[in-house]
Amino acid sequence: MAAKIPVLSQTEEALGAACCAPILESVLSAEEAVQLAKSLKALADPVRLRLVSIIGASGEACACDFPALLGKSQPTVSHHLSLLVAAGILEREQRGKWAWFRVLNDELAAIRAALGPGIAGETTG
Repeated sequence: MAAKIPVLSQTEEALGAACCAPILESVLSAEEAVQLAKSLKALADPVRLRLVSIIGASGEACACDFPALLGKSQPTVSHHLSLLVAAGILEREQRGKWAWFRVLNDELAAIRAALGPGIAGETTG
């Protein structure tokens, strides 16, 4: 007899990769808070947000293009890329002389799931 495999919703799948349940629905443990803070800290910089945006929009990108695109030096760009890779947001692949990067969509989905949908009926402005 074949085993039944549970079907997960997108939110449940993202939470499987996430550190935690949505922060407005349950209390984070200390470990969950550390993991989520690490991911958010990696994104909490304009240069790193632009890198994720550029790479995500193109599917993948070569490190050789970033200094000109960002108006930053190669060592600065390399530092930001290293932080994003260490946080599990980007994946790095060496191709000859150059490093190529891809966004790890599961990690971004996990961050989004941890932040949750917000409070129902809440308006901004």
